[in-house]
Formats: sequence, structure tokens, C-alpha cells
Amino acid sequence: MPDESDHHRHVRQVAESVARERYAPMAAQLDADRSPLPPEERRYLGALGFLGITLPERYGGAGQPLLDALIVVEELAKECRPAAFQVFEANTGPARVVELLGADEHRERYLPGIIRGDITMAVAISEPDAGSAATDLTTHAKFSSGSFLLNGAKRWISNGGEADLYLVYTRLSDEPGARGIGALIVEKDRAGVSFGAQEKLMGFRGIPSADIYFDDVEVPEANLLIGPGGFRKLFTTFSIERLGNTTMSVAVAQAALDRTVKYVQERRQFGKPLIEFQAVQMTLADMVLQVEGARQLLYRAARNAGTGLPDPFEVSVAKTTANEMAKRVTDLAMQLHGGNGYTEEYGIERLHRDAHGWAIAGGTPTMQRIRIVSEMLGRSFDQRS
Repeated sequence: MPDESDHHRHVRQVAESVARERYAPMAAQLDADRSPLPPEERRYLGALGFLGITLPERYGGAGQPLLDALIVVEELAKECRPAAFQVFEANTGPARVVELLGADEHRERYLPGIIRGDITMAVAISEPDAGSAATDLTTHAKFSSGSFLLNGAKRWISNGGEADLYLVYTRLSDEPGARGIGALIVEKDRAGVSFGAQEKLMGFRGIPSADIYFDDVEVPEANLLIGPGGFRKLFTTFSIERLGNTTMSVAVAQAALDRTVKYVQERRQFGKPLIEFQAVQMTLADMVLQVEGARQLLYRAARNAGTGLPDPFEVSVAKTTANEMAKRVTDLAMQLHGGNGYTEEYGIERLHRDAHGWAIAGGTPTMQRIRIVSEMLGRSFDQRS
């Protein structure tokens, strides 16, 4: 691990203990059943203070730097991604957008419940024809007589159907591209809100995903988080979530490495432990190099962010590196486990499946590469030209 303060070592030890003792025993079953974390477990995480680490003290949070939350996410995610996801969403997801961009009324209305674990909020950006090209979204809301009438559909919504609230990126004016886009907070139980079937994903099992449909949904003006023209602010704040995503990838890879280190010292072939073979040593060393390199990039971005926004360049570098690293490291772990790595018993195939998911969510490595060059050169590139 990178050099850590006594405070961060304590945070890590507490989170590691909770992950090992409470959530590791249920992780495989949540994956097998494709079941979300039970609400009482979310409230337990809230009681521990894990859901409000980065959120302001006046609403029940701790107001700590982003790194504190990422350490907790990392330790939980090594054992149980559905549990880690709850901490991820509260500390790096749409709740942070509400904190940073919302009005006092929004913060007072939503943050205390999220911090306690009583309610959850998901972000709804992607659409069937607007994924990486987010400014192509067509979901729209027309304002009239004190409320918005929302229509459209959203795709690939993590926690879709389970979350109580949705931060919906929508077109609020007829201005083309990003200029017409803002965001509304929409309650799950509003008339006209419906959900598609739960997706059967390769990984992310235990983290629900479903389409959302808005059919003449009346949303009060008070639920307007940011008006048209706020797309850049929304996506700048989204950099925090990308660091949460990066942390998930680092955690998955570290878990694969930890299990592999144990396995190659216990498993014997040709009369001796696997670790005695030079080829195994070289592969294990490569895994260590990749995990440690990605973690250093993650921690650089988190430390430099403090309690504010991270640098977009540092975020994209960290995310791309970690996403691709996790796929490689979990694949190497599977190879060193041999046939056992291909079974569910050792948990390696589950880690490999999840690694691929985090490399897609929050902006693919391909899109992050474009962002890296844009930030490095201080200019944007029109992919439509």
C-alpha cells in the first residue's frame, strides 16, 4: 500500500474488518442470485458512517476528503461489490452532485436520508442511442405552470428500479447539444415512471441495472437541480464518480492478486509449490507491478482533490489504467489458478467478470483516452467531424 497516515490506516482496518466479517460471507450468494444488498444492510453501512464520509457534517456526514471514502470502497469491494457500491454511490455518485451543484433546499431534503441509508439516489445519463455521445440524449422536459413534463427513456442505469431517486440528465430547452441539457431529481414513485426488466449482465450481479421510462412525468420546479447549459458542470462533477469506478477496478485486481499469492504457495505440481516455478514468479511480479501502479495514480488524483473536485486529466489517466489493469490481472490470476480459476469455487471468475464491467461503466477507456489528450492539449475534439 502507499504510505498512509495513522488515520488512513485506521480507516482501512475498520473497513477491512467489516468487509471480511459481514460482507464476504454473503458476496457469492448475492452474485449467484443476482440479488441487491438488502435495505437493512444499507442502513447498517449508514450507521457506521460509511455513507456520509465525504458529505457535509451539517447533514449528518463527516466532511472528510475523498481519499477516506475511496479507502472504504476499496476494502469493501475486495470482498463484496454490492456492499461497496452503496458507499460508492453515496460518496462519489449523484449525492455529491447534489452537494456541489444543488441548492440548500436540495441538500436539506435529500442528503440526510442518503447518509443514514434510508434512501438511495442513482444517476440516469445514458440512453439507447446516447451512450458515450452523451450530448445526443433526447429525453426532454418541458416547463409549464410551475412544473416540468418529462418524457424519454434511460438505459444502463446502475441501481435502476432499486433507487428511490434519480438524477436525470435531460434536455430542458431546444438549444442543440450540451447547451440544452440540465438535470432534474425524479422520485421513483412519481406517476409515469416505470422500469424495464433487470438486465442479466456478465458481471455486476448484485448491483441492479434496468432501463427507466418517463411518460408525461410531472416534476415540480423545486426538483430542478441545474438548468439548461449546465452539462459541463454536471460532467465536471462526474469526475468524482469516475474515481469511485477506478477504485472498484483497483479493488478487484488486488483481490485477485491476494487470492493468487495464497494459491500459488499452497498448490503443488511436479512435487513442489507453484511459487517455486520461475514462470509463476514472473507472472506474479507483473500482477504486483500493475496493481501498485494503478493504485498510485488513483491516490494521486484523490489526494490532489482533497475535499473538492479532482483534476480531470488525473482522473482519466487513473481510470483508464485501472480499468484495463483489472482485466489483465484477473485474467492472469485465472491462468495461475488453472482449471480452478475457471470454477465459481475460488471466486476468480467472478472478479474477472466484474473487472470487465468497471471498464465500461463511467466512460470507456477509449473515451477516456480522448479526454486525456483533450486535457493535455487544452482543447476539445469534435468526434462528429
